[in-house]
Order: sequence, then C-alpha cells, then structure tokens
Amino acid sequence: MKIAILGKPIDEAALPYVQALLDDLAAREVEVQIAEVFRNHLAERLRLPTGTTAFRRGDSLGGTQFVLSIGGDGTLLDTVTYVGALQLPILGINTGRLGFLATITPDRMAQAIDALFKGHFTIEERSLIRVDTDPDVFGGINFGLNEFSILKRETSAMIVVHTYIDGEYLNSYWADGLVVSTPTGSTGYSLSCGGPVMLPQTNNFIIAPVCPHNLNVRPLIVSDQSVISFEIEGRGSSYMLSLDSRSVPVEPTVQMAVRRETFNARLVKLNHVNFLSTLRSKLNWGLDRRNPAGIDK
Repeated sequence: MKIAILGKPIDEAALPYVQALLDDLAAREVEVQIAEVFRNHLAERLRLPTGTTAFRRGDSLGGTQFVLSIGGDGTLLDTVTYVGALQLPILGINTGRLGFLATITPDRMAQAIDALFKGHFTIEERSLIRVDTDPDVFGGINFGLNEFSILKRETSAMIVVHTYIDGEYLNSYWADGLVVSTPTGSTGYSLSCGGPVMLPQTNNFIIAPVCPHNLNVRPLIVSDQSVISFEIEGRGSSYMLSLDSRSVPVEPTVQMAVRRETFNARLVKLNHVNFLSTLRSKLNWGLDRRNPAGIDK
C-alpha cells in the first residue's frame, strides 16, 4: 500500500501519536510519502521510516491509495487542493481545535489505520465549488471544499455585489461581502452569516451576505447546477476574493462566476463516525438541561 501524508506543524503533545503512526505504517510495510515542508518539520523531531520520500504540490500522487491529513480542518482543505481531480480518499486526523472535517483524534490514529487495512470505513463524496475568473487569480487551483467569498478590504466602506443566477438578475447585496458555500461549508463561514446547515449529500449552494446593510435579505439556497456570477461596486480600488483559506486582492474589473466542480473530494469516514454524530459532538447539539443524555443519546 502507498500512503501520502500532509500536515502543518504540530505541538509536542501530538508528536508521540504521530511517531506511533509512522512506526505502525513501517511495520505494515507501507510506502510512505510526506509533503516536503511537513517532512522537514517531522524529521527534526521524529524518526522517519526508512525509504520515506517527499513530494511537493504538483507532483504526481498516482498509485496512492489513501492520503492522511494531519492538522485541523484548514489542513484538510489544503489537502484537497493537492489531491484535486485524482479524487484520492482523504482521512482527516485532528491535531487542531474544532476538527469538524478532520474527525480522528490523535489517540485513535492506530484504530483508524487498522480500519483502513480491514476496510471498515465508508467514503463520503463531497461536492466542490469552482471559481472562474478573468484574469485567473488563484493560480490554476480554482476549486475549494468550503466556500467562495467576496469581501471588502477597507474598514469603512461597504461594497455592492450584483448577483446573477444563470444570467438572470437575483439581487444587489449592500454588505461587507458575500459567501457562496457548498454543503460542506455550511458549517463554516456561511453558518456565522446566518446560513443553514445542510447535509453533505445536498446538491445545493448557499448564498449568504456578510453583514448586509439590506436588513431584509437572507441567505438563499440554490441548485449547484446553477452558474452564479457577480459584478462589484464600491468606493475602494480593490477587494478580496477568498477560496477556502486562500485570499487574493483583485481589481473591480475582474470578472467571476462560480459553479460546481466536475470532480468531488472523497473523505474517509470510519464506521462509527457520521455527519449527524459530528453535528452533535462538535456543535454541542443536544446539550440541554432537559436532555441529561446530551450528545450521547
């Protein structure tokens, strides 16, 4: 088996678990390749298995069976950009904070690897959002798992986002910005803007204004078969476009549209983990004095 590992620098408390993970993979004679920056970070702190290789963004991951993302949800979002159209199954190991996407805690790494070898897991297909801009501003990596955002840069002046669905005028949002979210991203930025939570299999986008000045506008759910395009007005000379955790300043003349990407992200879920249990545990659903069982009920 061949496994690729990506990650961000981890704290001292998680190092013994990562060492145990590497030792376990070596004992199973797994061919391990680690993203170069993360490999350099680990090599200074741990014993890497003999034959471990490094890779960079753009290198071929062909022949890889699984990709391990070690960090938080941001690390997993970055991992999706490495995998891209290969659609390799990604297992998120949470050494960060919330861990809504990366659900495996460090103390369950060994159990997770054992489940991979025994086939005790399922694959969740997660839709991606694609952003087309003229000129290209995301360096060819123009897809994301969570959301696309248009945001003002100045602290005082709001922007106006004229929004169209399949060429038909929808609305002009006077706001600090606008978020277009996938179902996966419905528990992220969109949620903090008042958007609804959607199940991962839902074939929709959420359009949610950020701090709107039109107090009567609300988040809107639209089909992800739609093409959503925008025109921006504002007093500033530029604004921000964000795709998951990647942000770039752009001129108002940039043309942009979003649609569903033609390929998906594939997330590995162990048999005891599902979206509904994650909702209860990570968002504290069910914690109520009238429900003593809480999230365990």
